[in-house]
Amino acid sequence: MFRPIFDHQTAREAAGDINDIEFIRALFDNIRPKESTDIESASNALQALCFLLQQQPQFAMLLRNSLLRLLNEKTVISLYSDHGIQSDLGFFTEIYRRLSHKILPDVPDPKYLKDVFGQIFHQNDDADWVTGMPDQIWRDFMLTLDISRGDWQLQQNCIQELKDALQVLSFRLSASGLDPELILQHEDLESNTSPFITQNIEIQKFLALSSIQAEDVQHLYSVLKRCEQLTYEIRKANAKTGTSISLTALMQRILQQIQRMQLVVDILHGLILKHDVSQAITRLLKQLVNAECKKNNLSDYWRQNTELLALRVTENASHTGEHYIAQHRSEYYKLMGSAMGAGVIIAVMAMFKIIIASYHLPPLTEAILFSLNYGLGFVIIHLLHFTVATKQPAMTAATIASSIDDHGHDSKNIHNLVNIVAQTTSSQTIAILGNVVVVIPVAILIDWLIMEATGHHFIGTEKAHALLDSNNPLISLTAWYAAVAGVCLFLSGLIAGYHDNLAAYNRIPERLSHLTWLQKLLGKERLWRITDYIRHNLGALAGNFYFGCLLGFASGLGVMLGLPLDIRHVTFVAAFTGYSLPALDFQVSEYIVGTAILGIALVGTLNLITSFGLAIYVAMKSRKVRYRHWKAFWLELFTALYRHPGRFLLPPKKPVD
Repeated sequence: MFRPIFDHQTAREAAGDINDIEFIRALFDNIRPKESTDIESASNALQALCFLLQQQPQFAMLLRNSLLRLLNEKTVISLYSDHGIQSDLGFFTEIYRRLSHKILPDVPDPKYLKDVFGQIFHQNDDADWVTGMPDQIWRDFMLTLDISRGDWQLQQNCIQELKDALQVLSFRLSASGLDPELILQHEDLESNTSPFITQNIEIQKFLALSSIQAEDVQHLYSVLKRCEQLTYEIRKANAKTGTSISLTALMQRILQQIQRMQLVVDILHGLILKHDVSQAITRLLKQLVNAECKKNNLSDYWRQNTELLALRVTENASHTGEHYIAQHRSEYYKLMGSAMGAGVIIAVMAMFKIIIASYHLPPLTEAILFSLNYGLGFVIIHLLHFTVATKQPAMTAATIASSIDDHGHDSKNIHNLVNIVAQTTSSQTIAILGNVVVVIPVAILIDWLIMEATGHHFIGTEKAHALLDSNNPLISLTAWYAAVAGVCLFLSGLIAGYHDNLAAYNRIPERLSHLTWLQKLLGKERLWRITDYIRHNLGALAGNFYFGCLLGFASGLGVMLGLPLDIRHVTFVAAFTGYSLPALDFQVSEYIVGTAILGIALVGTLNLITSFGLAIYVAMKSRKVRYRHWKAFWLELFTALYRHPGRFLLPPKKPVD
């Protein structure tokens, strides 16, 4: 398997035709499994190579010399200091770079080891088997290879390259720690006692030492640890102060630089003192291969840089979501009253929607008017402290995911978590009922008032039949449109969280309160009340308005693109039913009544399931909640639903901790 490769390399060296890259690439091509997930096959192949090197010392020397020559002939610093560390390009600039390089890959430069590294690990899925293989097998391979038995001068050159890389990383870490955006988060970073400045001073001292002792290395570790701790403190503080994509990327880069420096120090320390460095080299190898395979990966880069922002967005949403979970009967009935109040306004919004549609305006104009009607209506509902059914799941899902993150996997906490879900479900049920039981009678009342004033119904019989048919799940795309509305609900929750994060990070309330002309216009006390309201409600206001815009533009976008795009929201389906029944003088068949009830129930269910499912997925993803956690959670949930279904519909008997 490997012997012919070594024989071929031996013959080429004898002929003076040395090609170390081809030699090493051929070895790894033979280790590489047919399926990247076949870790066992790759492990067996590497163990077979180790056995051959043990049996044939001349082969071990051949491979050892090839590796050392590569490390000495190529420019190595960029491999250690750049590979696997996020660039300082802007977020969208890096997205563009990755996309363009994915379509048209860069030309490898043979002078740089990082490009040679890409020629050796040239398959996009190489990271799967390299990182999946147990560390011990890689360590056995490195111990068998035993670089310390190679040419002394080549080893010294490798050590010097590592020192140079450590120096480059140190300077870059200092620059990252002095970034203006980071300094705004922690004022002490500008002082000469900043750990980001101190580490550079200590690195220079470390590199100037003629002999390195264990205490020197430990001191360096402690300095780097302070940098790491400070970075995590800033990330934790971002929960209150908000964050941005650029700040997230900066902190990600700082943590990667620190981890790489710790690895380089580990390897340097071991090589100089002749200690075992196989563990550190294994970690570095896995990091470098993973970085090589993902250097043009868009989804991985997007995930890394939006993860913290997504966490902050869903975290802000969860703070709102806590208010939508009724923990006892009084809160349950209070939520019902709030939903009933919203039903009155929704009936009026549905009336305006029908009026706008009756003018048959151009699609764009109609979409704008629909959006304003929905958006302003939802904002008014929020200002009056009323509740729109199905608006809550995008918020409450983040609360649930936060609970999973806090509680962990033990059965007691999973049981408590199921109680939260039961309370949430019963809260959604009563919110829907509160909206529906009011919106239908109010719609009928509006029609009666118009009938009394004008002598005819608000809508004609033809329009009434059209509305009922459009909400009939048996003959229309009602189910699909309800799912589209669920996506809009989910997006509105993210928008709300994003604007809360934006208000905190950009300090919008504080900046407004310092506007001199606004102080003169409103007075300091009134301005303070307004800015305080914005601090706590900007996200909710934005989320409600944009939710209306999403609903309003859906049908218009569908018309313009020729796609089956429209929305069905449970409250508006109920309102349109309320306007249709009196228009037909309540002379409707059992079939129409049945399909109307079915449509309302189906739309409400799909609104909830879609928005809740998407929201809880993003919330769990942003908190890195592992599969084993929510698998146990779902199992417990379905068991409780089967045994005590009433808990998920009826008001809670008592508060649950």
